[in-house]
Amino acid sequence: MKELITEASTEKLDEVLDFIDGFLNEWECPMRVMTQINIAAEEIFVNIAHYSGSENAKISIGKSGDMAEITFTDSGIPYNPLARPDPDVTLPAEKRRIGGLGIYIVKKSMDEVSYDYRNGHNVFTIRKRITA
Repeated sequence: MKELITEASTEKLDEVLDFIDGFLNEWECPMRVMTQINIAAEEIFVNIAHYSGSENAKISIGKSGDMAEITFTDSGIPYNPLARPDPDVTLPAEKRRIGGLGIYIVKKSMDEVSYDYRNGHNVFTIRKRITA
């Protein structure tokens, strides 16, 4: 696993995406899959920056077989976004509860998503098959 530790600020989003994309390009990840991973990574990192209260975030990336694994770790307020019920996407937008759509998209677009709170840290991991 390779790691990037950066300030938990939306101003660092490009740095985070460039870090991830560097490995996805090296692994010859298809553009469609790379886009899905980038959308998920953006959602997770922006949530950390806006809501966690953590000063920094650690992004770890690795590959096992044909699966990319990206883990986001922060020392902010404990919060499991996966515990929240999925939004009812059958309702018109004006009748839906606010929030939760981004994590819903992450859950639907990744092959595996997990959350854990370990040693005072939120640990959110996404896994995606990166072969065509």
